[in-house]
Amino acid sequence: MKMKMKMMMDFPLLQNIDDNDDDERINEDEDEEALKDNPQMKDFKQGWPMFLRESKKIWRVAGPITLNGFFSYALNSSVQIFAGHLSAVELSAVSTSFLVTTNFPTIVLIGLGSAMDTLCGQAFGAGKIEMLAVYLQLALIILLVAALLMSPIYIFATPILKFLGQDEKIAVLAGKFSMRIIPQIFAMAVSFPVQKFLQAQSEVSILTCIAFGGLVLHVSLLGMFVYVFDWGLDGAAAAYNLSSWAVSIAQLVYIILWHKFKWTRISFSSTIKEVWSFLKLSLASAMMFCMDGWNMMVMMVITGLLDNPAIALGSLSICMNINTWISMLFFGIDAAASVRVSNELGSGNARAAKYSIAVIGVTALAIAFPCIIVILATRTYFPVLFASSKELQKAVAEMAYLLILAVFLSSIQPVIIGASVGGGWQGIVAYINFLCYYLIGIPLQYIFGFLLHWNALGTWGGMLCGLVLQKLILSAIVWKTNWKDEVKTCLPLIQFETFN
Repeated sequence: MKMKMKMMMDFPLLQNIDDNDDDERINEDEDEEALKDNPQMKDFKQGWPMFLRESKKIWRVAGPITLNGFFSYALNSSVQIFAGHLSAVELSAVSTSFLVTTNFPTIVLIGLGSAMDTLCGQAFGAGKIEMLAVYLQLALIILLVAALLMSPIYIFATPILKFLGQDEKIAVLAGKFSMRIIPQIFAMAVSFPVQKFLQAQSEVSILTCIAFGGLVLHVSLLGMFVYVFDWGLDGAAAAYNLSSWAVSIAQLVYIILWHKFKWTRISFSSTIKEVWSFLKLSLASAMMFCMDGWNMMVMMVITGLLDNPAIALGSLSICMNINTWISMLFFGIDAAASVRVSNELGSGNARAAKYSIAVIGVTALAIAFPCIIVILATRTYFPVLFASSKELQKAVAEMAYLLILAVFLSSIQPVIIGASVGGGWQGIVAYINFLCYYLIGIPLQYIFGFLLHWNALGTWGGMLCGLVLQKLILSAIVWKTNWKDEVKTCLPLIQFETFN
């Protein structure tokens, strides 16, 4: 009771939620008792209401996060759209900057920030609200330092792109644009930890509102700087920096004013081991995401070396673009999965965590199958929307079956993310990703693409073989996991010595 009162005083918003959701909390208590009494859930009348309530919890997080992902993705897309109206060279330069220069730092920051999913989720589930502030401060320090260390990638973008064989004119222009958006990487370093801080408490609607406001501001600034002031790519970079920082500052203002967030002074002298544990989890998370993101970059490079690379890259890019947009539907479920599982593990509800993973899996499959049916039914028609070349249309239609497999595998991802991030298994997943992607997937890409002459079908097929193996291994681990033991061996909450 004292802990509950402390939560109300420190976080007034929780008091409002508590006042409005009494009935729902009673239902949750009934759910826990039902899970204890009937773990197999054989009674449909009893199980269906529980499924609906768990789905409501998931979509309360997943819905806003999905919209937030779309709005954030639109920030980059709008810059490319405005650049495309300047000239083809400017468009190529901006696209190259986003795909090559900024992709690497972004993946690293996302990976480092994902440690917050585990730690904040478990702390909130355990009722240790004060620890969320500590984790947020540590994450801000780690990500800002990482952003500083990775800034030379932006500074030396031109020589890097030339070394990779990029056209000199595009490389020079992309390098200039990359240098001008250096402030944006520090905005990301601030934004990611704050997002995870709020996600752990299922406070995600405000993130969507801020992201939408940032997108409106971004498009307005782009139009003014690029067209009215005629600043060209310099104006696009300035708009990108200002809108990114506006989003980050708005998020900080929200947690400081609404949550009455207080910065905690931490004595690190007696907590070096604990700080290293936090950093080690962040590095493991970064490696888990980097193994995945870099694998896609390697596949594109290998495909570009095939015969008739224009058709190979074009067909693969179209299918990957469709898969990316469909994957955005799972983006919010990924976040919700890690939040729900970490909350339940932190509160000691092993069976509830397992049940949440099951509901997440059913939900993801329910989204995937309609998408698969549409792709299968329109496989000879939808390529017309993306290309006028008959040869390219035929190549895309032939890859439709691999696209279906990719969508199905994407539907399994939320279960993997929920278990691995929620339970703190990032290090294990990083090793499995390296084995499946780099020791198996990439060699198969070369064999299928070059030796068997399957071209883009071969490179993407080889990558998907590694992805199938990864899903099988991780699914088996999730299936065999004893969640009662997982609660006992759950990452210990870091006990910092703090002082005012």
